[in-house]
Amino acid sequence: MVIPSYNNEQFIEAAVESVLRQTFRDFELIVSDHSSTDRTWELLQRFAADPRVRLGTVAPGGGAPANWTAVTERAGGEFVKLVCGDDLLYPTALAEQVAAFDAHPEAVLVACQRDVIDADGAPVVRSRGLQGLSGVVPGDQAIRRTVSAGTNVFGEPMCILVRREVLLATGGWDDRVPYLLDQATFVRVLRRGPMVAVRRCLAAFRISAEQWSVDLVRQQGRHAREFHASVQRDHPGLLHRWDRPLGDIRATAMALGRRGVYLWLRWRRKDAGPAAPADTIAAGAKAADDRPAFDRLVE
Repeated sequence: MVIPSYNNEQFIEAAVESVLRQTFRDFELIVSDHSSTDRTWELLQRFAADPRVRLGTVAPGGGAPANWTAVTERAGGEFVKLVCGDDLLYPTALAEQVAAFDAHPEAVLVACQRDVIDADGAPVVRSRGLQGLSGVVPGDQAIRRTVSAGTNVFGEPMCILVRREVLLATGGWDDRVPYLLDQATFVRVLRRGPMVAVRRCLAAFRISAEQWSVDLVRQQGRHAREFHASVQRDHPGLLHRWDRPLGDIRATAMALGRRGVYLWLRWRRKDAGPAAPADTIAAGAKAADDRPAFDRLVE
């Protein structure tokens, strides 16, 4: 279990506590702070006495890939689950996903559904993800589904438990398309074997609307199209004829839909009163942010 943190003082304690409350007990937790300028590192110190926890830091620069890579390389277990510093795991997440690996040793990753919550922890959308995938899914089929859907059907990193040796053997975190760092990585992993889709909500992904913009919509749509093109280029013959065109259209439409949702969230926050100072972590809104882009709300 790894947590790359960056300026998460409002949420980091809840994120760590959600990991430490897992019913599956045989794990290590490595937290790597990306030179936060708020109280994140100070707040992490209260967990230093727990024998399961190892704390470390990463120098500024390199954005999410630098911290994700550093914290993953420090892990030594058979599996890796990356939880961003403001997301949450539900208590049975690790137990259920390890059980799925035990039942299907040929699998390279296990994915689950998740809730989407706002900065205050209130549900925005419940039990999202996987787009109908269930049970053991061949890797190539899962890749075609994520491209043609125009969205990350696997889910954000906290939804995924991945074999560490496969993740590292395929090059680690793929930073060629910044807003799709996690999705691109899981595609490379799935070229090595099948996934197991667990249709249960085992985690929560936190979003904020503070920095959502028209420019970001354009960037996400462009990055999705670039990603689809890279899959077709890197894996000839994998995609079916209409997978990429459909994915490009849907990715653009979803980006616009997400902007509408974020505008609604911003209006709701404004109507509820001033946001907390740390409520400025918009998914994918800045290069230094240590989390993936949130491109899965409208599916």
